[in-house]
Amino acid sequence: MTATEIIGGTEKREIVVVDADPSWGEQYADHERRICSALGTVAVQVEHIGSTSVPGLAAKPIIDVLVVVDDLTDEQAYLPPLLAAGYALRVREPGHRLVRTPHRDVHVHVLEVGDPAIEDYLVLRDRLRRDDDDRELYARTKRALASRDWPSMDAYSDAKTGVIRAILHRGRDSR
Repeated sequence: MTATEIIGGTEKREIVVVDADPSWGEQYADHERRICSALGTVAVQVEHIGSTSVPGLAAKPIIDVLVVVDDLTDEQAYLPPLLAAGYALRVREPGHRLVRTPHRDVHVHVLEVGDPAIEDYLVLRDRLRRDDDDRELYARTKRALASRDWPSMDAYSDAKTGVIRAILHRGRDSR
């Protein structure tokens, strides 16, 4: 696979960042159970990632879940069970699949064992969980960017790249 396939095309959505919701952890736990039940041992690792995984951090109200599998190209091992569990395929691209709930409030990122993005997700999450200054910087950045008009969620996400890279750098240095 060499191209990105976005099922349903690009969607323009309003970016809304809300105060942290204490129920996000339980919402994640519900989806973790659903995913683990659907995939069994095919799921090598399942993690809560993204802003909703950080207590006290303002976020878009979308639960992000990381699922790691042995072979991303073996879609038959994980995609039909995830679809049967109520998720819909949204993105198919080299190194990454994204399925989500019909309400778009849960995004499941499927990556392959050894993908460097796995460590990036976890380092960012862990740094934001334990560093008040970086957590506040990230919250301010997201709120400022959310006030703008974006053509897509990807454009909003891309605008956060500089801040995320800086936080990742500090997170790696503090390990």
